[in-house]
Amino acid sequence: MESLFPDSPDPEATLSEPSDSISHAPLAARMRPTALTEVVGQQHILAEGNLLRRAIEADRFSSLIFYGPPGTGKTTLATVIANCTDSRFEMLNGVESNVAEIRDKISQAQKWRQLREQTTILFIDEIHRFNKAQQDVLLPHVERGTIRFIGATTHNPYFYVNSPLVSRSQIFQLEPISSHDLITLMNVALTDSKRGLGAMNITADDNALAHIAAKSDGDARRALTALELAALTTPEDDDHRRIHISLEVAEESIQQKAIVYDADGDQHYDTASAFIKSIRGSDPDAALYWLAKMLTAGEDPRFIARRLVISASEDIGLADSNALRVAMDAQQAYEFIGMPEGRIPLAHATVYLATAPKSNSAYSALGDAIKDVKEGQTLAVPEHLRTKTRKKLAQDSGTSEEALQYHYSHDYEGNYTPQAYLPGGRRYYFPTENGLEKRIKERLAYWQGLFNESKS
Repeated sequence: MESLFPDSPDPEATLSEPSDSISHAPLAARMRPTALTEVVGQQHILAEGNLLRRAIEADRFSSLIFYGPPGTGKTTLATVIANCTDSRFEMLNGVESNVAEIRDKISQAQKWRQLREQTTILFIDEIHRFNKAQQDVLLPHVERGTIRFIGATTHNPYFYVNSPLVSRSQIFQLEPISSHDLITLMNVALTDSKRGLGAMNITADDNALAHIAAKSDGDARRALTALELAALTTPEDDDHRRIHISLEVAEESIQQKAIVYDADGDQHYDTASAFIKSIRGSDPDAALYWLAKMLTAGEDPRFIARRLVISASEDIGLADSNALRVAMDAQQAYEFIGMPEGRIPLAHATVYLATAPKSNSAYSALGDAIKDVKEGQTLAVPEHLRTKTRKKLAQDSGTSEEALQYHYSHDYEGNYTPQAYLPGGRRYYFPTENGLEKRIKERLAYWQGLFNESKS
């Protein structure tokens, strides 16, 4: 009799069974944990007593979305869950799969549930690659419990996964794996003779493993790949028939640090946010670090220059108006000289803005004025400030000459004469005493005194 499940794995088989394909797989794939006790890192969600660990151990979860940088264990957690649960496990990839494949997996899950009363876990790697229509196919089946959905993504699911699917899922954010945990993982790989490199006679210096861990930037896959490359390309010594991984070997095996950064995702916006907030907080060292991270990761210098110009007006403002000039000069200098030297004026502007006195008074004043325009009654332009044509119409309608009289400021001493420019006298701008703005505050107070005298 033909099987109802021609593409389904043997339900008695487990994902932990070794196979010829696994034995020839890269070290990172061979060392993938098959049980919770083997997972390194992510203790903020997997420590004893935490929600996710309890849900996995009790096999009591519906839909999960794992979100985090590459190499932090998203697929690993799905594999561990597959080995811990009584459910079937099916996997799709957002890059390769289509609606027909999704429907096929769901159809198989329905038949399996009807005939064997067994639920199917459907794991979709890179779920953010699915378009809205593909994601919508899952919704009714997740709702009915036909499948238990697990998604993995490097992008913020609140932006890249449909809201209905997000609302039906528990979201767990995975963090970059610490250097300490990466070193632990590499040591396990060096001693594991079944899945790792334990069958080879290898010694690795502590500083070599520390270097690989630092350069991997929280990515376990990258760390294990570099370790395997070092082991396979280093000849044995003549005396002990042993492979020695020194710091020099480690440096050759992982030459370029893998900075966790995406050009259009969380890392892009989070790093830019940290950059601006460090400038606002008057910390030049932090601002330079985030600038260096953006430049090293390949961020568009024009984006950085635009952020500097915005910060110069928003955060420094009238406390030091030279900040805007410095920011604009940095932008022009970059356009003139290009990279790599263009990073120097960007650093110049960064330090200047971070160490300048701060005031957001002009920015806040504009916000209050816009709020009044949108929410309050629209004020009419005072008659003495209107154009000549409008003033003539007012005069013909019987408005007094005094009400129509505009006083030209430059005709008076100090280029100032008391005169109302806004009905009701509403104030928006309140200068601080920071930097040069203190002089503005004194000047405004002097003019206000003359205005008050003219009304008394």
